[in-house]
Amino acid sequence: MKGRRTKFQRPFFVITETTNKRDLALKQPPVLSLWRKFPDNAFGRWLFSKLVCFKAPYFASIRPVFDVLEPGRAIAHMKKRRAVTNHIGTIHAIAMANLCEFVAGTVTEVSVPTTMRWIPRGMKIDYLGKAETSVSATALLPDIIAGEARDVVVPVDLTDRRGQIVVHADITMYVSPKRKPAVA
Repeated sequence: MKGRRTKFQRPFFVITETTNKRDLALKQPPVLSLWRKFPDNAFGRWLFSKLVCFKAPYFASIRPVFDVLEPGRAIAHMKKRRAVTNHIGTIHAIAMANLCEFVAGTVTEVSVPTTMRWIPRGMKIDYLGKAETSVSATALLPDIIAGEARDVVVPVDLTDRRGQIVVHADITMYVSPKRKPAVA
């Protein structure tokens, strides 16, 4: 997946006659650069996911693993295990909400222009069914163009192993230009 472009992948930049390799390297978000450095196998995806959880420790409780990470699209899964189940033996609602926020935040990080920053502002989540199996979350994000501060909604669908959508979340991210460093 990493070596070939798919119909879902979009470039971060527009190449012009004045574009040089240094400019291209600077425009790729660091998280995406790190993802692309890891081997495209189960171990590489697991290790990358562990590093994301090290940076944002709260997510480690659900042990998520990325399957796909590219501008505009992220897919991660979480295994059903006792630590994330509720009293009726299904995956707990908050564990599923964590997985939704995990993929939404990371896809936003790799999709916003490097001149922009983001922070979650809100989440609307619909629990559509019981998650009786391991689950996979897919976040899709439209192109974000540098400019004014605004809210961007990241839709996330969480499916079980049967392919049924058990959760739909709309996570609102506040995207704004990075502050310019003060000149002393």
